[in-house]
Amino acid sequence: MNTSNTQVSATHHQPHSGVQEDLALGHRLRVLRDRAGLSQRALAKKVGVPNSTISLIESGKMNPSVGALRKILDGIPVRMSEFFAFEPDPERQIFYAAEDLVEIGKGKLSLKQVGSTLFGRAMMLLKETYQPGADTGRVMYGHEAEEGGIVISGRIEITVGEERKILGPGDAYYFDSRTPHRFRQVGPEPCVMFSACTPPTF
Repeated sequence: MNTSNTQVSATHHQPHSGVQEDLALGHRLRVLRDRAGLSQRALAKKVGVPNSTISLIESGKMNPSVGALRKILDGIPVRMSEFFAFEPDPERQIFYAAEDLVEIGKGKLSLKQVGSTLFGRAMMLLKETYQPGADTGRVMYGHEAEEGGIVISGRIEITVGEERKILGPGDAYYFDSRTPHRFRQVGPEPCVMFSACTPPTF
């Protein structure tokens, strides 16, 4: 996805960007590391990698190579096949402070996800902030889901198939995500909106 000249790595408006896969991998590693009674620092020291590497992987900001992941898993220890077969329990947290929301966007597009993982969840909730010039890109994509949202402030141009409309505060949208779509901020102020996508496939 592009926001002006800034490459954005994640949003539900782009197909299978890999960000949710990275978050899932990171969450899986964190759960298994916690179960082994190891801190990030202890695991990093044990396998000979920087502490920041474990932190970046667990936060979904780094997708390790197969070799690097195997090296880290040896320190837990857990086999690669067991790692990818492992399904953590669904997140049971009900309430989230503003600082608990997980940032999965980048550059001019902030996407703050409710919940650190989507394991066991049928819906994705996001607070989206489009800075001036933010754009999901001219190439429109579709994915197997339904999505909707409400604009809180600012203005956003949404294109769904052959239809295009500019929405402002209080306006809303809802469509079949299989129809290729694009979101583009317009006007002088950032656009803030809340959105939902079910199932969380992007």
